[in-house]
Amino acid sequence: MAHKKSANEIAVNKKARFLYELSDFLEAGISLTGPEVKSLRAHKVNFLDSYVEFRDGEAWLQSLHISPYENAGYTPQDPDRPRRLLLHASEIHRLSGIVAQKGMTVVPVKLYFSKGKVKVEIALGRGKKLHDHRETLKKRAEERDLARELA
Repeated sequence: MAHKKSANEIAVNKKARFLYELSDFLEAGISLTGPEVKSLRAHKVNFLDSYVEFRDGEAWLQSLHISPYENAGYTPQDPDRPRRLLLHASEIHRLSGIVAQKGMTVVPVKLYFSKGKVKVEIALGRGKKLHDHRETLKKRAEERDLARELA
């Protein structure tokens, strides 16, 4: 199934669905600077190896690369800085407990605009094994062949 990009969608982490079995999807706000938002409007973002880390009762998005905005002025921006996620304390507590206990991780799935604000969809992910990757590829090839025959 091909993913169709909506008008307010910034980017989708396609690798997350391949590497993890995802569950418990959640919408979170993200704390950004002005030039970072401008870069996101230009779709200059990369999810490579990004994940959510919990420390001091806060959720932090690590390794999300937002390219520096060209017209940002004289203050340099760190493109890979940790960014705070805006979640309720109960959600942070619940997710951090699951991650610490069950060996799961929280990964960003997509970035999008909602009512003018940047939101990130996060999900609990359990790492897939090699045979699961092969199964995913096999299923995708079968769906593609079926769609080709029907068309």
